[in-house]
Amino acid sequence: MKLLKTIFLGTALMILSASLIAQPKPWAVPANYKSMKNPVGKGDASNKAGMAKYNSNCASCHGKTGLGDGVKARALKDFPGNFSKADFQDQADADLFYKTKIGRGDMPKYQGKLTDEDIWNIVNYMRTFKK
Repeated sequence: MKLLKTIFLGTALMILSASLIAQPKPWAVPANYKSMKNPVGKGDASNKAGMAKYNSNCASCHGKTGLGDGVKARALKDFPGNFSKADFQDQADADLFYKTKIGRGDMPKYQGKLTDEDIWNIVNYMRTFKK
């Protein structure tokens, strides 16, 4: 009986630990970014440009269709997110722009690596993952 309790408690602690580790902390976006408007018009041209940059810079972690299942995702400390879900799609374009440009933790900083226009195109392309 004591062994069963120990196994149960150990399993419960492992599950709790895994759920705490897998969830990233909230990501605050500064006011000067929150007020930004996406200057790149949505449409086929932006989606095509965004897809090219996304595939070469983002898909390895976030997956080809934004499900967070890229080949590098398992090695990350935090789950890279599912871009098709409402919690992602409900974010403002400016929030997604900031997170892509500035990065944090496992998410690399793309400031200086991609132009602002490239990042806005990626934001527009990520909107196509909405279910």
